[in-house]
Formats: sequence, structure tokens, C-alpha cells
Amino acid sequence: MKKTSKKLYLLTGFLGAGKTTFLKNVMTNLEDKKIGIIMNEFGKTGVDGTLVEKEGVMLTEINRGSIFCSCLKISFVQAMVDLASHDIEYLFVESSGLADPSNIDEILDAVRRLSGEDSYDYRGAICIVDGRNFLEQIEDLETIKRQALYSNYVVINKVDLIDSATVEAIKEKIREINPYVKIEESSFGKVNYEFLQEDLVKEKWVESQDTTNTTENKPRTFTLRYNGAIEKAKLTDFLNAVSPHAFRIKGFSKLDDGWNQVDVVNKKIDYKEFESDAPDSSLVFISKIDMAIIKEIASSWEKIVGIEMKLR
Repeated sequence: MKKTSKKLYLLTGFLGAGKTTFLKNVMTNLEDKKIGIIMNEFGKTGVDGTLVEKEGVMLTEINRGSIFCSCLKISFVQAMVDLASHDIEYLFVESSGLADPSNIDEILDAVRRLSGEDSYDYRGAICIVDGRNFLEQIEDLETIKRQALYSNYVVINKVDLIDSATVEAIKEKIREINPYVKIEESSFGKVNYEFLQEDLVKEKWVESQDTTNTTENKPRTFTLRYNGAIEKAKLTDFLNAVSPHAFRIKGFSKLDDGWNQVDVVNKKIDYKEFESDAPDSSLVFISKIDMAIIKEIASSWEKIVGIEMKLR
């Protein structure tokens, strides 16, 4: 009897666009299915994997870089080959927000050679767009253009936070880059899940090319840890001071109102209540200014928060 191919989806989108929230919603929609997830983050410490942990889901984390860069490409291929032997129906690959998936065809070819032609049925790349920040970000970052170019389905997220003119401007910009892509609007990462029944790659129109992710341009990441609880107002002041120097800050913090999931993109700070029994708080910083962010973090923490912390 022929083995059924696992349905494979690639999930892209810049830092803070809402990829993990979207993925959690998809998992809820497929709650009766067997699911595997490969989660990719630039930092040494994975944060998003904690948010999608669920009984029965096979989760593999690949950290410290982009899965499309030579530094992690082999690890990515091997993870997919390993999962090909497991009893799952769907595999979702959530790439880092700074990942450029231009070489996805090369990677899939390697997986097929190692695990068999029928191991995966590649259903397409889904790009989550941050409605609040996309028009500003795309002018400065080639990565965002590549993510849109190599997508088969674009979800404009956070439309509840922007006006209709901005939504139309985003659609126009996306279609300049990728005229064939399916586009859907979303709030809180919720969509019409009929896309799971579609062949999103039926109109492939762009050929694979070398990724822009390299060992040389990989951003530095740092993790700050502290014990005990601090005032939310102090953490907010600290994040406001450091955020101009970081692509993103995210993690989990124990504050005076309890544990919070912390997410910072483009100087916008979001807090969400979060249940945790972790021994300490942990914040990950993806630096815009390489090693120089160490001084910004250390001096701002000492001046504003003032308790002991460890930065690695």
C-alpha cells in the first residue's frame, strides 16, 4: 500500500507579524489531525515553541539562525527527513521573521532525495504580513520583499488596527512584487481555512534563487534573564529605551500583575497574560546594531530597573 504524502506548509512573515498566532489557530482547526511543527528562531533561546506546545504535536526547534542559511540548512533538511518517518498528516515549518526562503526548492529537492519523492506534498508558502508595519518595513528590508515574492498565500494580519486605505495600499504593494498570490485579510491570525483544501502552488511563477541569509549578515541575538517580579511601568520604560536598537524583543516576564508574554516590534509594546512556572524571566533581543546593543541593554536596565540580571 502506497504511503500518503505528508502535507507540507512553509510559514513566513517578518518579526511580530503574527505567525505563531496564525499557526495556533490552524492547529485548532486541525485538532483531529496528526501535526508536526518545525520552529525556527534566530535566538539561542526559543520562545515561540513554548506557545504552540500541545499534546500529540511533534515539535522540533531549530535556533541560532535561519533555516535557509548555510549555517542551518543541513539541520533543516535532516529535521524534515527525520519527521518523514513519523506518523503525521501535516508538517508546518515556521521560519524566523528574518528568513529569506528564496532557496526553498533546493532544500525540498534535498529532502526528496534523502527521504523519497512521496515523503512530502508541498502545499505552498504562507506569508503573514504585519498590517501595522508592512509599508514602512518593506522600504528598508529586502527580506520582506523576498518573503512576499516566494509566497503562495498572503495573510494581511492586524487589519483591525489599520484603515481600509492602508489595507488597499498593502495589497497593491504585494501585487507589485507577486501578482499571482492569493491575499486574505485577518485579525488575530484568523482566516478562512478553506486554503487547506487548495493547491496553493499550482501557479508557480518565480524560480528559486540564492537566499540573502548568510552567516555574515546573521543578526546578533541576546537573552536577558532576571529573578523575581518587577513593575510593569519600569519594564515598559526599559523596552522603550532599547527597542529602537532591536528588530524585535520577545519573551516572558514576571511583573507586578503576574506573568506576561512580552512582544515588541517597531517600538510597539504588547503584553499578554501568560501562565508560567518558569524559575526566571527571559527576554530575547534581535539586534539592529550588532554587539553595540549590549551597552544599550545594560545601561538602560541599570538606570531604569536596577535589579540584578544576566545577559548572554
